[in-house]
Amino acid sequence: MFRYTKKTFLREALLILVALIFLLPFYFLINLALKNGNDALTTSAMQLVTNPTLDAFGQAIRGGRQATLMDGMLNSVIITAGSVLVLVAVGSISAYTLSRRTGKLSKVAMGLILVTMVLPAQAAIIPIYVGMRNVGLVGTHAGTIIMYAGALLPISIFLYMGFTNGIARDYEEAAQIDGASRFTVFRKIIFPLLSPATGTVAIFTGLIVWNDFFTGLIFLNGSDAVTLPVVIYNFVGESVSQWNVIFAAIIISMIPILAFFLVAQKQFIQGFTGGVKS
Repeated sequence: MFRYTKKTFLREALLILVALIFLLPFYFLINLALKNGNDALTTSAMQLVTNPTLDAFGQAIRGGRQATLMDGMLNSVIITAGSVLVLVAVGSISAYTLSRRTGKLSKVAMGLILVTMVLPAQAAIIPIYVGMRNVGLVGTHAGTIIMYAGALLPISIFLYMGFTNGIARDYEEAAQIDGASRFTVFRKIIFPLLSPATGTVAIFTGLIVWNDFFTGLIFLNGSDAVTLPVVIYNFVGESVSQWNVIFAAIIISMIPILAFFLVAQKQFIQGFTGGVKS
């Protein structure tokens, strides 16, 4: 029988304290975004807003000389969704193929994949930029999706491998006896069983792509495909003294990816724990 002891109380108090510390930046963010321009400059960030207003959110949505916040959000959605779809499709098939082939070539390929995971992507930024510029992919949605897919594919394969190695081959053998092709087996049997890993790959890589600033600044700044982090960066330069508007823009940029995480968090947790257990 569970007993509520002094140690239990101390653990709960400690966890509540840690949670409050993590929530403190969100308090500053929301508190300043709800203030008007004068209050944001003259009052402390800790001081609770007395006359909350949503004017800063309206200014954030309308503001931006190069690109509006909504333009950046649309571009980020297109690039993030496209990158995740490619990573899920290619990563799952690649992981399944590598897990079912036990030859030396597959082991070498897996070793190379693990090596690429620890190499800094910035080391290859110049040749990547030159190559993309030569084929006309700089400043485009398609070029950025291809680049993100190539950079994050090793992570996608690694996450899927933890699940594909744990799936028994009995399902595949039974389907192949009935005349199903290898691709049909993967599409109708294996891929549905990989749904927790798919959720993990989608959230993990989606967060990386959505929040990435460096790639968007180098490859997309000044183009029609500029992403949300770069729009906010340019927006800060235009509204350097309007902290309530800047913080409102940051809050707006967090809403889509936060909503996606809340919807798919169960698959995200199952993906990590399932992969570790296998």
